[in-house]
Amino acid sequence: MPDITTLGLRNQIVALVAQHRLPAIYWHASFVKIGGVVSYGADQTDLFRRSAGYVDRILRGEKAADLPIQLPTKYQLTVNLKTANALGLKVPPELLVSADELIE
Repeated sequence: MPDITTLGLRNQIVALVAQHRLPAIYWHASFVKIGGVVSYGADQTDLFRRSAGYVDRILRGEKAADLPIQLPTKYQLTVNLKTANALGLKVPPELLVSADELIE
């Protein structure tokens, strides 16, 4: 699950999953950059960029409790082809075409 603990332990998590040769889908691209197979989750940069509007509204006097909850609108798909090949996984072409980032 997405939280600061799993992000902080990502090296150990990816190593343990690799040791058992398990395919896994992660919530953050940093897992894939260090050897995970696939990540799909909210684009963190977009979330932070959009939060600036909330900060502006609060600084102008609006109450935080009165602001609507916003859901992510942009998601990021990252695929590590090197890891997929090492696990003997065939990545469907549709997934490759829709990926925001491919790691070879």
